[in-house]
Amino acid sequence: SLRRRQRQMCIRDSSNTILYFKALADFSPFAEFKELGNTPEGRKIYCLIVSKEKNFEPVPLDERKKPLLLILNGIHSGEIEGKDASMLLLREILIEKSKEKLLDYADLLIIPVFNVDGHERGAPGSSIANPRINQIGPENMGWRSTSQNFNLNRDWLKSEAPEMSILLKLYSTWLPDFMIDNHTTNGADYQYTVTYGVERHGNIDEKLGTFVNNVFLPYLINSVEKSGYLVAPYVSFKDRTPESGLVDWASQPRFSGGYNAAQNRISLLVEIHMMKPFKERVFSTKAVLESVLNFLGLNGEQILKLNKQADLNAPLKYYMNEQPFYTGFKTADSTNSTFNFKGFKSVKEFSEISGGEKVVYTGEKFEKEIPFYETVVPLDSVILPYAYAIPPQYSYIAEKLKLHGVEVSQLVDSIEFDVSRIKFTNFKFADRPYEGRQRVIQVDYIEFKTVAKLPPGTTIVNVNQRTARIIAFLLEPKSEDSFLRWGFFNHIFEQKEYFEDYVMEKEALRMLEEDDNLTGGTLRKEFETKLKSDTNFANSAYQRLNFFYQKSKYFDSNYMVYPIYKILRNER
Repeated sequence: SLRRRQRQMCIRDSSNTILYFKALADFSPFAEFKELGNTPEGRKIYCLIVSKEKNFEPVPLDERKKPLLLILNGIHSGEIEGKDASMLLLREILIEKSKEKLLDYADLLIIPVFNVDGHERGAPGSSIANPRINQIGPENMGWRSTSQNFNLNRDWLKSEAPEMSILLKLYSTWLPDFMIDNHTTNGADYQYTVTYGVERHGNIDEKLGTFVNNVFLPYLINSVEKSGYLVAPYVSFKDRTPESGLVDWASQPRFSGGYNAAQNRISLLVEIHMMKPFKERVFSTKAVLESVLNFLGLNGEQILKLNKQADLNAPLKYYMNEQPFYTGFKTADSTNSTFNFKGFKSVKEFSEISGGEKVVYTGEKFEKEIPFYETVVPLDSVILPYAYAIPPQYSYIAEKLKLHGVEVSQLVDSIEFDVSRIKFTNFKFADRPYEGRQRVIQVDYIEFKTVAKLPPGTTIVNVNQRTARIIAFLLEPKSEDSFLRWGFFNHIFEQKEYFEDYVMEKEALRMLEEDDNLTGGTLRKEFETKLKSDTNFANSAYQRLNFFYQKSKYFDSNYMVYPIYKILRNER
């Protein structure tokens, strides 16, 4: 019956998938099938929990005897091999029991299909049956984005899609020790079936990064290649051709890998090559799943210890020792590393369609040592405060933080704090929306210290907790994945009050006269200096009057001021 249902999976209908996973749970005492929530189109998102000890509720971190592995399938539902690979492997574990030993190594959380609405958009009878032009099969494919056109693998941190809120509740409640995120590539053609991404740079706990480099990756590559599939890192070319070199990077926390790193956890991004036959893609994904489970069997105890230490290290590093928090990273432009790349030769030909050159792969194999740009360096940093304070009118920000497992509290009474505040001096919006948001792509600011009496209902977010990295990425404006940069505070860049010229003329003269008497003409000197140094300013009547308006007692003191407070170490 299970084999018959699995053969039906070529029909990309999630109801067949759900019947299959439910049958697994009905058959095996070691599995339980749970409904997590509904998509915007009303479909259900499910999770299969598999545990030899029947741990069908979250096990506290201190009580875990073995790791908890989260397997996420169909975050991009056209890239669906993980679903089929999970079904094959679970049948062997739970039904045939030929691989039930793998349950000794880890408990499992398996999401059959995450982007369910996108999955159904590719079902027979829909308007689009094969949206992924770059990919060879299956005959019917799901869609990358959700029914609301969110790309869920850009939404981990801002957590705006309803589907992501559902998943984050599961994640923060269970807090997996290791995650696998199954995908299919887009891009160049090459010999490798399996490519991987895993954080090992400065965006993850240092000891976890070392463990990934020295222990996990060598095991994974050797194990999967023994199964008959070539493996390489998931990278880009520096200048569109293999000869220019491969480029690695540190993933931002909007992606699964960067998000898990910010949560002090290892996450494996599996990118199976799009041009390989679907059957090969499914079975190579299955080989990766088995390899990871076997690895957890050998190293589970060490992973639990490393995760626990990483949870302690985050507040110790940024809160107790006040070390810089790196808000972003880039790949260095030079390298001494090389990679033995196995590709297919290509030629460039004239295209009658585009009028330019087109790349044509010949199918002829080649192997060549090429540069590997794998050194990642920080872009910028900040020193984190004692805590952040979120005013009551921005309580929705606090709710998003709680989705990520961040612990918060609320003031019952009004309390004065020594705080640092941010005043923006320059900003730039993106030309086009991205993921439904008009992003702020550049900010300059100054920080100033003051005393603030915070009202009851203010949310206090203490940095002294395991989620310190998540907090900083979301609340520090320098972070490209902060709420500020994602456009949640765009209204602070809007000036709402203005002046009438004839009124401001009189006020400017009064201000100059008063300043002459009080400071000896400091304001007048500043005005005259700007007239000499800035031609546009000198020739603009509005700018000249606005100069005085912005320095007057009538100007909005909250204009371009970040509404989130940084509480300093000495509470009043």
